[in-house]
Order: sequence, then C-alpha cells, then structure tokens
Amino acid sequence: MRLRRALPGLGASFVLALVAGGLGHFAPVVGAPVFAVVGGVLYAVVRPPRPALRPGLTVSSRTVLQGSIVVLGTGLSFRQVVATGTSSLPVMLGTLAVALLGAAVIGRLLRIDRDLRTLIGVGTGICGASAIAATDAVIEAPEVDVSYAIATIFTFNVLAVLTFPSIGRLLQFTPHAFGLWAGTAVNDMSSVVAASTIFGHGATATAVVVKLTRTLMIVPITIGLGLWRAWKSEEAGGGFGDKSILGHVRSVIPSFFIWFLLAVTLNTAGLIPTSMHRWLGDLAQGMITMALAAIGLSTRARDIRQAGIRPLALGAALWVLVAGTSLGLQALTGTLG
Repeated sequence: MRLRRALPGLGASFVLALVAGGLGHFAPVVGAPVFAVVGGVLYAVVRPPRPALRPGLTVSSRTVLQGSIVVLGTGLSFRQVVATGTSSLPVMLGTLAVALLGAAVIGRLLRIDRDLRTLIGVGTGICGASAIAATDAVIEAPEVDVSYAIATIFTFNVLAVLTFPSIGRLLQFTPHAFGLWAGTAVNDMSSVVAASTIFGHGATATAVVVKLTRTLMIVPITIGLGLWRAWKSEEAGGGFGDKSILGHVRSVIPSFFIWFLLAVTLNTAGLIPTSMHRWLGDLAQGMITMALAAIGLSTRARDIRQAGIRPLALGAALWVLVAGTSLGLQALTGTLG
C-alpha cells in the first residue's frame, strides 16, 4: 500500500530526472542536478504538485538521496574517510561555534525568540532540517517555529546550490577545498551533495564525508541543550522526555550512516570490484538527480513567504558568516589550496 501511494511521486521525480539528465548532457557546465532542482522549483511555483504526489516526493527526496550516499560509499576506503573527517575537524568545529554564537547574538538583536534562533542556529551549523528535528525533540519548540526554521534553511540551501559551484570555480578551488567548503558551510545533506556534484572533479566524496562527520555533532549539541533546559527548569531526569541519553543518541544518528560505513567496509576489503566503481558512481549521480528533482517539486513558496523577514535575515547573516569562516579557517589550516 505504501509503495502504491509513493509511485506517482517517484514517477514524477524520475521523469524530471531523465529530462534533467538529457539537458545536462547537452549543457554539462550546468549539469543535470541544477536542471533537476531548478526545474522542480519552477514547476512547483507555477503549478504546485497534486497532494497525491507528496508521499512519493518525500521518499525520493529522503530515501533515494540517502541511498545515493550509501552508493557513494562503495567508492571510498576507510583510510580516505578517516583522513578527510579528521582533517576537517578544525574548520567544522569553528563554523559550528560561529553558527551557534551568531544565532544567539544576532537573533537577540533581531528580537527573534529563543527557540526559533536556536533552531536556525543548529540548522545552519550542523545539518539543516535533520538538526532542527532532533533539536525540536529536545526543546519542544512551537510548531510554527519549526516551520519557520525549516523554511529559512531551505531558502539558503537553494541559494547555496545555485551559487557555491560558480564561486568555487571563480576562486579556482581544488576538489578537496570545495568539498571541505561545501561540507562545512552548506546546510542540508541534499544541498551539500548537489553543490559538490555540480562543481564536479571528485569534490562529492570529500563533501559527503565532511558532512557526515559534521552531522554527528547533532549528538553532543542536542544532549547539551537537553541537559541545559532540564537544569534551567529544575526537572529531574533530564530533558529527553521518556528517552534515556543513550536512547536519544540512537535516535539522532541517521540509519543510512551505518549503511554508508558498511559500503566503505566492503570496498576497503576489496569485495567491490574496481570495474564496478564507474557504474556505481553513475548510479549515485542518477539517484542524486532524482532526489533533487523531488526536492525542487516539493518547494512551497508560501512557506518561505510566511517565515517573515526577520528569520530570513538571521538565516542570511549566519549563512554568510559560516561560509566566510569556513574559507578563513581553511586558509589558516592550509587546506584551501
């Protein structure tokens, strides 16, 4: 029954991905992912998709995207993953600190309430909607704040996909430098994958590993917020409701992360033939394009308009601060070249 409900939306995103793939073949400078997300957004603005498409679009934008990351893992080794994740820590921790501190200070200046500025801060600093959802489970923010935060983050996700690759080429970034920049300065995983795929030249693998390392920061940040809220309210037992701290950790680590590590393990052990790497890379690219088509089709201009100017102003300020901080820290640590 679930598969039947998902088929229309999956079909729509698949068809748009095919069209985007064809356009990307004739205009490789733009690329299929850009055609997919922009085409989806334009279609959604002109003619919002029917409700019957929503279940399938959700599956495509989440499950298919997560599957693409697992497939990307088949081309990586543990040595690459550990080296990339470790080298990104100074930049990642610096941008996270700037995002959280900036949200507190700038959000207060803009007279944005505490919960909303916290959600926008973790969404910008960690991993977009996933971090917002995990944080909301701890602080129990009003639903309207969650919607505003997600709409704000989505706005700058789209801008990042459309601008970061061009900036990276203009500044003549290496694939590693761009992957590190995208992985630490772009919000949602979907946008990180899109921006790095559009940039090309092998930047996607670096960006995905950096982003997954950054995603793990959900655990200490949300636990810290929960304990702080529990201390402030003097409630015994912590701020995780019916969950223990261990239960909370399990709930916020994405399951596809485990599958990604399994794929890396299989490749490291030599169980995935080298001859399959190119085919698997093409498969991952196609899945990414399909997921981005669904994300574009899921755009709701109304949600962005309803967020109002102040949350968008905070999101814009944090977006610029985090992107600039990432570049500055890369220059200081010698990873920009």
